[in-house]
Amino acid sequence: MPAFAYKDDLTGPEKAADAAGTGPDLAAQRRRENAIDLCECMIDIAAEFFNVPSKELRRPGRTSLSVSRVRQVGMYVAHVGLGLSMTEVGRGFGRDRTTVQHACQVIEDMRDDQDFDLLVAKIERIAAIALRNRIGR
Repeated sequence: MPAFAYKDDLTGPEKAADAAGTGPDLAAQRRRENAIDLCECMIDIAAEFFNVPSKELRRPGRTSLSVSRVRQVGMYVAHVGLGLSMTEVGRGFGRDRTTVQHACQVIEDMRDDQDFDLLVAKIERIAAIALRNRIGR
């Protein structure tokens, strides 16, 4: 939908949202807030799973390789496992979309190692179970 539209131009879900008084902007705001909430939860899950302080994962700028790798796994799971866009994951992790793209490429390549793949699969399952009631809201 264009940034500006007349009410008569709205169709489908946008028209229903407008009729309900929620509007497309409110729906988009809720989606952004939900994505940030899911990323916050994913940071906590990754921090606990890998025994890294969540404060370190939230720290802006560069961090050690071990902390960065945990953050990359969290970003990967948020994107691939939870279905968030790279832009949403970047916003939720305080990083750029291209950083998320890089993280996903790195983790995908590392999954060629069977032990690492099992580790990532386990955290994907944990996240899916822990966040099952929040995904897709």
